[in-house]
Amino acid sequence: MRLDSLTSLLAALVVLLVGTLLNRRIGLLARYNIPDPITGGLLFAALASGVATASGFRLQIDQTIKPVLLLLFFAGVGMGADLRQLKRGGKALVIFLIILFPYILVQNAVGIAGSWGLDLHPIFGLVSGSITLVGGHGTGAAYAERFADVNNLQSVMDLSMTVATVGLILGGIIAGPVAQYLIAHHHLRSEAAQEAVAEGDRVERGAITTVGVIGALAGMLAAVLAGQWLAARFSGGSITIPAFLWCMLLGVAIRNLGPFLRLRFDDRASDLTSGVCLSLFLVMTMMALNLVEVVLAAGPLLLILALQVVFIALYAVFVCFRFMGRDYEAAVTCSAFIGFCMGSTATAMANMQAITARYGPAPQSYLIVPLAGAFFVDLMNAFLLTLILALPFMGG
Repeated sequence: MRLDSLTSLLAALVVLLVGTLLNRRIGLLARYNIPDPITGGLLFAALASGVATASGFRLQIDQTIKPVLLLLFFAGVGMGADLRQLKRGGKALVIFLIILFPYILVQNAVGIAGSWGLDLHPIFGLVSGSITLVGGHGTGAAYAERFADVNNLQSVMDLSMTVATVGLILGGIIAGPVAQYLIAHHHLRSEAAQEAVAEGDRVERGAITTVGVIGALAGMLAAVLAGQWLAARFSGGSITIPAFLWCMLLGVAIRNLGPFLRLRFDDRASDLTSGVCLSLFLVMTMMALNLVEVVLAAGPLLLILALQVVFIALYAVFVCFRFMGRDYEAAVTCSAFIGFCMGSTATAMANMQAITARYGPAPQSYLIVPLAGAFFVDLMNAFLLTLILALPFMGG
């Protein structure tokens, strides 16, 4: 049974509300900041997968709106970015990329070592490494076609998509507990929230108005339309800037140039609207999963993914947190780092959203993570994978 677009949207909203309710009522979920879309979406996916396995009845969600929701979210991130608070973003981005580069090597080393331990071809180690975890479904599919043709590994496509999916789930689950540990252990507080209070710019300064939401939505839609046009216009260049980054950068421009044209936007309305878009995007992604098929297809690679979880948690706590400054922003960035390296940029942003909703804003983190995810990480990942695949033992 396939739901139409409006019914699918309603179903996503209901599942998201259920996830929110569970996170509020179940202390463990609330304590460790599990994103609401992950909780609700996983519950729906588990129930739907069980019903499909037992009776053969499958419920398909129309996901036509998903790409637009993601672009609206990133436009909203830009609309909420006050450049006065982001002066240190350039330095932080460089540090974040320096931290990320060696972790891609670590992730692939863990994958290859795990594949040897399980007596698998080492390429399956890369499939359970940065190809699918840092790279996501798109990179996984691209490399899987190559491995099927060159190395005659015919099951590699299904495994690549499965590992990318499991990584997406894990990235949304483990980031919250790691960030919670860092915040509680080091007694961290949001400096941006404290500065806002010191300046008298309190969150309670007034309710979010209809006009504020309409203005924010208008700015976001303008950024999305222009961003899509720019992405298409410059798609043939040697370096392709993805549409979501164009949308975010245009959102930043609209937010910070608007006052010069006597246009002022309510940052809270931008945050609220973009948060709704991200939540719907993620919950619809999770609802489409067949967890039974995912687990059966992953097989022994689940053991390698378990190792990846351990290593990324340790790396986030002992490397990422320390080098990013050992402050609240660093803890939020660690939650994004885990979601980013295990799932996708959207997962990273959802992790940060869950943390900042509870503890306060982290504007620097919200800027550097999408920038890193735009194309820097893909360039680093492609470069390192090319070197690794050239090693003699990879072709055997």
